[in-house]
Amino acid sequence: MVEFNLPKKSRPVAGKVWPKPEGAKRLTEFKIYRYNPDDDQNPRIDAYYVDRDDCAPMVLDALIWIKTNIDPTLTFRRSCREGICGSCAMNIGGTNTLACTKGIDEVKGAVTIYPLPHMAVVKDLVPDLTQFYAQHASIEPWLQTSTPAPEKEWRQSPGERRKLDGLYECILCACCSTSCPSYWWNGDRYLGPAALLQAYRWLIDSRDESTGDRLDNVEDPFRLYRCHTIMNCAKACPKGLNPAKAIAEIKNMMLARQL
Repeated sequence: MVEFNLPKKSRPVAGKVWPKPEGAKRLTEFKIYRYNPDDDQNPRIDAYYVDRDDCAPMVLDALIWIKTNIDPTLTFRRSCREGICGSCAMNIGGTNTLACTKGIDEVKGAVTIYPLPHMAVVKDLVPDLTQFYAQHASIEPWLQTSTPAPEKEWRQSPGERRKLDGLYECILCACCSTSCPSYWWNGDRYLGPAALLQAYRWLIDSRDESTGDRLDNVEDPFRLYRCHTIMNCAKACPKGLNPAKAIAEIKNMMLARQL
């Protein structure tokens, strides 16, 4: 369960309760965080009722249903609807996850939906991911080599390729980083689970030839060592990845080169 630690003046207040759809026999209540920076008002929680007989089973389906049938001003990100792009990451029922893969029936009672925690909010359920993406870019997530490029491709054995399993699948949804207390308090300096998972993905790639430079890049009391293995990141990852393990492996690589 992710705790929202908001200053008093920015804590959401009770908002509008939207009318229930007429004739609906099976309803589910959704309590959704609303915030418009242009209004200069506190965030609020609006209540909506979704006709389940007219809506597909996922939380994202319900959000689209609300936007289409009740409130067109509701703002959220979404794209692939298949758990691949990471666009619809948000906090649902107290857990960071993807709205497109979270079933409505998986949440007991009213479905509460907030943006990813401890991030600036652009509007409603849309967090500002500018810094998150900048941190990802800072680990230089591309193959780096110094030897001449081969005629066709950089070869890799099946065993070497298997080392990338559990790393390359990251979709940069930010569920892990925004569930990490160390990232909440030091997000301006700590790279966070997502960026460090990506860093390890290139450190362990047998084709890459910039291991030393990559380790130098993350060797810092804050960029790497703010991880205290709380494991929130692994619990929150909708792809079942383990960023904490990857971070521990980077620390082992740091230690090995000092011996």
